[in-house]
Amino acid sequence: MNSVRAVLFDLDGTILDTAPDLGYTMNQLRKEHGLPELSMDTIRPIVSFGSKAMVKLALGIEESHPDFEKIRQYFLKIYENNLALSTQFFPEMEAVLAHLDEKHIPWGIVTNKLTHHTTILLKALSFHHRPACIICGDSLATSKPDPAPILHACDLLKHKPQDCLYIGDCVTDVIASKAAGTKSLVALYGYIGDEENPLTWEADGYIKTPREILEWV
Repeated sequence: MNSVRAVLFDLDGTILDTAPDLGYTMNQLRKEHGLPELSMDTIRPIVSFGSKAMVKLALGIEESHPDFEKIRQYFLKIYENNLALSTQFFPEMEAVLAHLDEKHIPWGIVTNKLTHHTTILLKALSFHHRPACIICGDSLATSKPDPAPILHACDLLKHKPQDCLYIGDCVTDVIASKAAGTKSLVALYGYIGDEENPLTWEADGYIKTPREILEWV
């Protein structure tokens, strides 16, 4: 696996466990609509699919609802005010990032999270200065599963896609990685629902803990 010269990560469900704060946001939205709280077991599998999926789950509405976008923007505002309450690194992830830094292996983040939220969150956790690049969902004209964000990150890290490893916890991460030509690694510890079978995604590898990333570099 020593052909890997750079590592790219998804953010939610891969580096950071953001589900508690996103779950809090969803339940705040439900509370305002007179609905009971959802359990974290219900919320976690949907987190990696973004704000639209979370609003759909929270209120049981579709994008065709006349107020859907207005509600989604309100959801994002609630999240902005609560995004660093309980979010933390997944166990072992800080040690993995420290190892990459020590070995001078460049690493970056490619997420569909908005730049504004990503910046606030990384600053709150005091590691905004560490990634060699941060590509967000609104950094380019397209986002994952389009390969463009990963390809852009590879360019910024000055490594060919085939020499880079992309790690994520969602099928869209694998689709984007394979289309970009990077090696794909699935974080099984992330937000994968019981009804999903990640082995069908045909990634290059699957890991149960962040520390297993080191076997690839």
